[in-house]
Amino acid sequence: MKLCEGRVAIVTGAGRGLGRAHALMLARHGAKVVVNDLGSRADGVGNDATPAQEVVNLIRAEGGEAVVDTSDVSDWAAAKGMVDLALSEFGRLDILVNNAGILRDRMLANMSEEEWDLVVKVHMKGTFAPIHHAANYWRDQTKAGQVVDARVINTTSHSALFANVGQANYAAAKAGIATLSILAARELQRYGVTVNAIAPRAETRMTQGLRELTDEQRDRRDPDWIAALVTWLASPESKHVSGRVFEAWGYGYSVIESWQHGPRTDATKNPETLGPAISEIVKSARKNAGIDRDTYMEP
Repeated sequence: MKLCEGRVAIVTGAGRGLGRAHALMLARHGAKVVVNDLGSRADGVGNDATPAQEVVNLIRAEGGEAVVDTSDVSDWAAAKGMVDLALSEFGRLDILVNNAGILRDRMLANMSEEEWDLVVKVHMKGTFAPIHHAANYWRDQTKAGQVVDARVINTTSHSALFANVGQANYAAAKAGIATLSILAARELQRYGVTVNAIAPRAETRMTQGLRELTDEQRDRRDPDWIAALVTWLASPESKHVSGRVFEAWGYGYSVIESWQHGPRTDATKNPETLGPAISEIVKSARKNAGIDRDTYMEP
């Protein structure tokens, strides 16, 4: 059964890695795909239409429909143009997968203003801008009396959720995306749109060389494990799931549980009395989850 038959999808950063896997699997399940990729290096430098064109060629060779888009997703007008392209080529938009991203890793004290600004722009604005323009289209459809059953799937990261050192810019942006996804789910439900996010673990050019992997570990980090979840979330079957963040890789899928209210104590206007009370609630609270191996789902 093709889960996304007749649906139209935009996948950003779809020329390589996870985005490529998402685009190909969505197409194999019947979606028509706008394959967006600026074609830059992993650090955001340069542009090249070749990766996106290669994915489009693969989709067409398998009998699917796809079109290339080389927009910079963090450019406001270009993000709107990407949505407009889906409408002009395929007549509708049902799925937006925000996957595009770059890395400029550095320890906090050594990070430059440019390194911070560029990474935050690509990830945060490059997620918000496409959502904004897609949401306007879906809102207009709803106001016109059309039934909308649309999906947004964003990409966050374990680096953000569990605070990986050396990635302050990337982690801050990806944490923002996780919260944006939950907020957008609440705002867009009135228009028939669900919004979820994934925190993938995959072996791509962004992660190559970070650690030695066994053959099994490398297989469990194949992007297709994540693409399968993205494709299901993009389908009509997932209509009841929104506002969730999922960990995803070959070892399994799990729901990330967001900020929760923890232990509390009475308020006071006298800071001199606070020491014992604050110390007690901190002692009673669960520790922050870490990114170390103990938190992995891997056996």
